[in-house]
Order: sequence, then structure tokens, then C-alpha cells
Amino acid sequence: MSAPRTPREGATLDAPEFADWVRPHLSVLSALAVRSVGTADAEDLVQDALVRAWRRRSTYRTELGSERAWLIGVLYDQARRRRVRARPGSTSERDERQPAPEERLDVEAAIRTLPRRQREVVTLYYLADLSVEDVARVLSISTGSVKSHLSDARTRLREVLT
Repeated sequence: MSAPRTPREGATLDAPEFADWVRPHLSVLSALAVRSVGTADAEDLVQDALVRAWRRRSTYRTELGSERAWLIGVLYDQARRRRVRARPGSTSERDERQPAPEERLDVEAAIRTLPRRQREVVTLYYLADLSVEDVARVLSISTGSVKSHLSDARTRLREVLT
């Protein structure tokens, strides 16, 4: 069985080819969706993102990043749209809750204490296994900002987890 074609290689992918192209990334998309909107809405977010990716599949370009980074970018864009619709005018970017002592070694709880941008960078870099360059593309920030957010997040996580 040959590797799935990318939209850039020749004609636009048809539905079965698109499904094959997306399939290797579904578990990461699902995990990121849960982190973005919670378990109850994660499946809907992934579906919305895949519909959007299907419609925009001809815009994917390998020189602008990996397939995974492009799909995650679509997912994050859909999650941002949901947040804006659900909470118009909300400016809170941080869950100020400090973990309880019994949660101190809970990495998930520690990550939740990070500011939104640091959480996104840590999640994309470590969970989605994207490069610094791909994280920068997904979040539309510089690679220097990604490195800075990673450094700040690591410092904060060391404090919370020790």
C-alpha cells in the first residue's frame, strides 16, 4: 500500500484519500480537542476541524509545515472560534487555581496552572510532538516566542511539581 498523497501532489484529494491522509493524526487531534474544549465537546470539535480541513485541503503546502501542524492549526482555529462564540468578550487567559498538595506531582494539573499560550506551546511541543518551527506556524508566533514560552513553562512546571 502506498503512502497517502498530499493535497499538493497533483489533483485535490478525494474523500477516501483525504481520510487516509488524516487518519495518522486523528489520535493527536482528539487529544488536543479534549484539552481545548473538554471531553463532552471534543468529538464535535474534531469533526468541525475535519470539515474545515476538507474544504481547505487545496491550501495545504508542505513548505509551510508538516501535515500534522496544518491539521492542528485548523483544529486550534476551530477551537478559538468556539471560545469566541461561547464567551464573547472574555479576556481570561489563565486558570489561577494552584494545585492542591496531593496534585503536586500531577503533570496535567501543573500544566493547567500555566497561562494559555504556555499551555498551548507545551501541548503542541510535547504531546503533538511538533517542532519549534511547526508550533510557531500553528500559533502564528515567532520561533523565539515558542522557545521563550517553553522556557518559562518549564521553569513554572519545575516550581509546581517540586
